[in-house]
Amino acid sequence: MTKPIVAVPADIRTFDGASWHAVQHQYVRAALNAAGVMAFIIPAFEEGYGTDAILDRVDGVLVSGSASNVHPSYYGATATDADGPFDIARDATSLPLIRRAIDRAIPLLAICRGIQELNVALGGTLASEIQDQPGIWDHRKPADVDRDGMYAIRQSVFVKEGSCIAGIVGPGEIKVNSLHRQAIAETAPRLKVEAVAEDGTIEAVSVIDAPAFAVGVQWHPEYWAETDKPSNQIFRAFGDAVRAYAAGKLSNAENEALA
Repeated sequence: MTKPIVAVPADIRTFDGASWHAVQHQYVRAALNAAGVMAFIIPAFEEGYGTDAILDRVDGVLVSGSASNVHPSYYGATATDADGPFDIARDATSLPLIRRAIDRAIPLLAICRGIQELNVALGGTLASEIQDQPGIWDHRKPADVDRDGMYAIRQSVFVKEGSCIAGIVGPGEIKVNSLHRQAIAETAPRLKVEAVAEDGTIEAVSVIDAPAFAVGVQWHPEYWAETDKPSNQIFRAFGDAVRAYAAGKLSNAENEALA
């Protein structure tokens, strides 16, 4: 059986003096092995290179985390050195892709940088260096740990009763691997807060009026998606939504062929 396809916007990275369009392996692996879908990496070009042409050919959108941050100009702020590093090409690719996916009822899962992009795409703002704010914990990666240790599940997040996320992982406390120094400040009008950390940091959102699955999480379910239950549940729910969308497209195409 042919797997449905999800678009994953790439980062621009530099290796050996050359620029690459890249996505971290764990996101592709989670899409394949936990969601049960095929991942297509979308080059990070400037806006206007065919957002709808991309979405015509896929059944979902997975917006990954990254070391870069959304440029503050997209939410009306002035950029400082502390806000970086930036990836303008990714911003210009992913922000319109997010908006159009929602408008076209194409399932969307946004992770880490992705939830921040989702918030900005719909009119929200971000806060940088949140660990310096009164009452906010240090959500950055711990020092002197390997990659598995960095993504070890270790923080409490509280999922709100009746939320979309609660329908996937259940309400109440779950342990997650949330690693970030930037977070949602003003929530976009179209977003509903679904889960928060113990210090009140927003850790999950959904799109209030979305006609399809449209969820963002600040933590990293992709890293342990095959072995951690809540992480696996999130990717399976996304995969189910993608398959439903793909089946709907196929049904519509068959009906048009018979008309």
